Order: sequence, then structure tokens, then C-alpha cells
Amino acid sequence: MSAALLTLADSRLPAGGHAHSGGIEQAISAGLVADPAGLAAFLLRRLAASGAVAAGLAAAACRLVAAGDLAGLADLDAEADARTPSPALRAASRQQGRGLVRIGRRAWPSPGWDALPALPHHAVALGTAAGAAGLGPRDAASAAAYLSISGPATAAQRLLAMDPLTVAAVTARLAPDVDRVAAEAVAAGLPATADPLLDLLAEIHTARKDRYFAS
Repeated sequence: MSAALLTLADSRLPAGGHAHSGGIEQAISAGLVADPAGLAAFLLRRLAASGAVAAGLAAAACRLVAAGDLAGLADLDAEADARTPSPALRAASRQQGRGLVRIGRRAWPSPGWDALPALPHHAVALGTAAGAAGLGPRDAASAAAYLSISGPATAAQRLLAMDPLTVAAVTARLAPDVDRVAAEAVAAGLPATADPLLDLLAEIHTARKDRYFAS
């Protein structure tokens, strides 16, 4: 496995992901997640919706960079906007995208960075980074799919004071699902899967004054 792929999938990459819970904070507040079983169900649900969309977008961005079709990145970012109905989730995605561009420019110089909007969606920036690093669309999709569950899992561990070993086991057991989502994203193109519950939780969360995470 490429070291660049490991770097992109590492939650410690300073792209601002640590400030976001991927909706798990509001899910916990609403009583939807309270134990490992609830966490596993939430992560699988998020992977099937926003994770699948992110995987498709990242794979597409990686293809564009590899082909030198940099003008297509702006159109792809618009596709990402259309696939993110929640204003709160759009803002969170663009915040993380901006953070990834900052580190990506230093780590993997590429003309692709200048072709992105000022505040690109995270999945599009992730695919651009993958292409700049010489990775393939499947790598980009895998990183996006994995990040869709690893961030919320880490946030849940902190919010619920869960045993780190238990949370790691929950995430590891979802590995086949992550691989499946990544493979489908590469084969099928851009999915448009949505989950109204996750969108609603995001909108409620952004209006709170007592939140620990930005999303």
C-alpha cells in the first residue's frame, strides 16, 4: 500500500478533520448512539450515504488530475454541492476541503490545486491530492470511504468515553463495507445517495450553542 494513501487516510493529517464529528455528536445528543452497537449502525449508515458520495467524487477528481483535465474540477465541485443538500454539511465539507488544500499544496505540488474553487469540497480536494500524489481512483475512493467512518468513530470515542479498543474493533469490522463502497464508487461513477436523517441532524447541530465539534 502506498505511503501517500496512508497519509491521506490518516485522521492526524492537519486538514481540520479533528474539529468535525461527522454528525455523531448530534446523534449522541439525540439518543441515537449510546453504545458500540449504535455506533456501528451509525457508521454503516453514514458510509452508505455521504461516504459513497465522497468516494465517487474523490475517484472522479483523481481521474481528472491524472488526465490533465483540470478544468473539470470546478464542474465536479458543483456536482458535490448538488449532492450535499444540507447547508451545514456543505459548509463543513468546504472547511475541511480548504484545510486539505493547504497541506496538499506543500506535500504534493500540482497545477490541480489552482484549478479548484477557493473553498472546494473535501472529497474533491481529496481526489486532487490523490492524483497529485500519483495514486489511482480506487485509492482516492478508499481514502474517502474510510474517512467517512474513522472521523465519527474517533469523535464518538471522545464524547462517550468509549474504550479505544472497542471503537477500533467496530471500525475494523466495517473494512469489507469500506472496500465495497470504494469499489462501487469507481465502477459506477458519481452516486447521489442521500440520508435525510443525517441532513436533519447536521442542521440541528449547527444551531446549538453547546457543541464541542463544528459538525
